[in-house]
Amino acid sequence: TPRHIIKMMVELMAPGPDEVICDPACGTSGFLVAAGEYLKEHHKEEIFFNRQKKDHYMSGMFHGYDMDRTMLRIGAMNMMTHGVDSPTIQYRDSLSDQNTDRDRYSLILANPPFKGSLDADIVSADLLKLCKTKKTELLFLALFLKMLRVGGRCACIVPDGVLFGSSKAHKDIRRELVENHRLEAVISMPSGVFKPYAGVSTGVLIFTKTGHGGTDQVWFYDMRADGFSLDDKRAPVAENDIPDL
Repeated sequence: TPRHIIKMMVELMAPGPDEVICDPACGTSGFLVAAGEYLKEHHKEEIFFNRQKKDHYMSGMFHGYDMDRTMLRIGAMNMMTHGVDSPTIQYRDSLSDQNTDRDRYSLILANPPFKGSLDADIVSADLLKLCKTKKTELLFLALFLKMLRVGGRCACIVPDGVLFGSSKAHKDIRRELVENHRLEAVISMPSGVFKPYAGVSTGVLIFTKTGHGGTDQVWFYDMRADGFSLDDKRAPVAENDIPDL
């Protein structure tokens, strides 16, 4: 995930010193590092001059899971070199029954994998109840809702298909978000954001887990430029919607 997109999402969510933050598909821990840096910048005195809060920051706040051991090593090292002494960075298939975290986190920041399908036999049953599918991007949305505590917030990157797909599973997860929780924002990003690695059209969803609806006004933002050219070169350009956003 490009660093400036991560930074944008962290700033939109404005994490506070008491958060319990998770990225269930953490890779190199980019989101967790950025959240840590944001807290250092905005809540330095509150966290570092208070023993309890400092302990929470060092060992209880950050949780990241991935299925690639090399990524996990890089992720843990990345957190440590940014001053978080003992983050919880562990090997785990977040979508399977191995993952027993439910109603636990106050903030989820993620760019989950959306490369097609997976082995349906290992997927946790309560996720399939929400939306019966093999598509990882839909299952991860269901998972975020399960892992958040009530009042917990999420900002995640999803492919456009999540917004416009017409299958039953697509409709189920959208209905769940809109009718049973509070969908707050949909940010459409240009398809060049992930170049040169991928040319997919993506968006950012921001929602709060309420368990009883609350979607009223949804903020839509059409981001046309992110400060870089939208071709494979990604050279810096003047057009940038991120500060406005």
